Amino acid sequence: MPVAVAQKIRYASLTDVGIRRSHNQDACAVQPATDESHFEATGHVFVVADGMGGHAVGEKASAKAVRDVPLTYQKHVVGEGAAKSIRRAFEEANAGIFQIGVNNPEFKGLGTTGTALFLRPEGAWLGHVGDSRCYRIRGNKVEQLTFDHSWVWEIARRQGIDPDELGDFKRNVIIRSLGPEAEVEVDVEGPHPIEPGDSFLLCSDGLTNHVKPDELGAIISLFPATEACSLLVDLANLRGGSDNITALIVQVPRGDGNTFGGTVTPKRPRELPAIVKWWGRTVTWPLTGLGLGALLVLASIWLLDVWQPAAVPAFFLAVVVTLGSLTALMLQIRKKTRDTGTTEGNAVRVVQVYKEYRFEIGREMCARIADQRALAKTAAESAQLPIDWEAVRATVDQAEAKAKAADWDGAFQAHCLALQIIGTPLNKSHHKDEAFKPNWTTPNRSA
Repeated sequence: MPVAVAQKIRYASLTDVGIRRSHNQDACAVQPATDESHFEATGHVFVVADGMGGHAVGEKASAKAVRDVPLTYQKHVVGEGAAKSIRRAFEEANAGIFQIGVNNPEFKGLGTTGTALFLRPEGAWLGHVGDSRCYRIRGNKVEQLTFDHSWVWEIARRQGIDPDELGDFKRNVIIRSLGPEAEVEVDVEGPHPIEPGDSFLLCSDGLTNHVKPDELGAIISLFPATEACSLLVDLANLRGGSDNITALIVQVPRGDGNTFGGTVTPKRPRELPAIVKWWGRTVTWPLTGLGLGALLVLASIWLLDVWQPAAVPAFFLAVVVTLGSLTALMLQIRKKTRDTGTTEGNAVRVVQVYKEYRFEIGREMCARIADQRALAKTAAESAQLPIDWEAVRATVDQAEAKAKAADWDGAFQAHCLALQIIGTPLNKSHHKDEAFKPNWTTPNRSA
């Protein structure tokens, strides 16, 4: 059941060049609503893009995408609605990036992925092109809300199998992106329902190539957004950091508190206004009116049978209620038909969860992080880095004490913090394998 998005949503983002790259072609942008009226009109907007096409070329594309998508969406959403304005925002961003490539032959191959999350009063909308992802973390589940536009996912779709069954076959080959072509097909989906305590993660494949979904869920569910972003980036770098890494986390508070667009609607409404709202949405008022009209007809027949003078007024009231309900039902059907036609015209896909992972924070997950810490410790000692080993030992002791008390959440948090004390300076010490070499030729101006 949809809920309003809390005013005091927590969000954070972090983009990192990684271990192997010398240049960051990822980009992200955050444009939260400033007040209630702004939220009602546009909602909160979050965007992640992963550029491609060589040094500076990919960076130019991703920067333009995260700038243009929010601006175009906010310009048109009030007049056109969520679905149409999201699609327009992506299509215009694609056209702008494509034109850069047309005007500058040295930028051949310019392109970027683009994944945007729009939190609105009716729920969460998504615009998506490429293989960057959006996840929703709810309870002990991690739900992938976007479809990877990659060869492996497309082949898996055609064969009706899980993409993971195909291994690494063409996993990083994407078949759809913003910029390479004059036109692009955009996935627009929504609204996904939002519940108190939900978290959303937008990220590039530099993160998902190294951090497993259950680890994403555990870290985001236990840490504040800023700390979770930092920890996820450190973990990806410790496992190779083979690409640029971007994480953007949005967390919806568990309390209904002060909200844009009203308070949380409970799953099982008990108060009269909530029951009335639920009835109108589930049964609909036109059908309720038809039922009432039928009861009034029966009542008028009974009154006539017992020679009561109220029989005639009851009959006329039944006629008025029935005709009014039929009129309302016809208008409702017409509106639904018109809305369906608009939806089909905008090619809005069916809202769905593409993959779902369950996670459990327990002994196995704590051991996984502890093993990663041991590897990081060996590397840091070999590099003779100035690590605060006393702080590491104290944090590990805390993790072990919490594990003995079966406080697995606390143990996992402590293990992660110990890992980060070592991992952050270790990641910063790595030399890049890739030199900055533009893929275009500078014209000979002396000629």
